[in-house]
Amino acid sequence: MQADNETALREELVQVRNEHRTLDEQIVELESAGAADQLQIKRLKKHKLALKDRITSIEDRLTPDIIA
Repeated sequence: MQADNETALREELVQVRNEHRTLDEQIVELESAGAADQLQIKRLKKHKLALKDRITSIEDRLTPDIIA
């Protein structure tokens, strides 16, 4: 059961990283266009930050705790 959960988390991690990368590319493209909608860019950045938080959360769940 734990292996299935880990596999699902790794798949989700790949998916979320891809979405994060795509958002980054969209933001760069909009900013370089010049006359970009600042509100749209702000929303994309906020969503990108939420994805980054999700990535960190998944990575933390996949990394075993080390007792020092």
